[in-house]
Amino acid sequence: MIKHIVMWRLDETAGDKTGNALKLKQLLEGLNGRISGLLKLEVGIDFSREAESSDVVLYSEFESRQALDAYQAHPAHAEVVPFVKSVRAERRVVDYDA
Repeated sequence: MIKHIVMWRLDETAGDKTGNALKLKQLLEGLNGRISGLLKLEVGIDFSREAESSDVVLYSEFESRQALDAYQAHPAHAEVVPFVKSVRAERRVVDYDA
């Protein structure tokens, strides 16, 4: 199994930060059940607002590295990417075998 975790800090100048976080959560969680090999996907919005915090985190599980690659290339995922890029200031990612 592959775990794919992404954390974003949202751009303060890209509009309503809270609204953007909620929309990002909705769009990403809408991928559940639509992509083969995607076992689990959840999105959390940070409430601590500490200086070291990210604003949004994606936690997802995939059957294999090939399934993760297929997710990255899937048209449903590609539809979400432009919004993510338009509201993010910073992105961190970790992919690992579990």
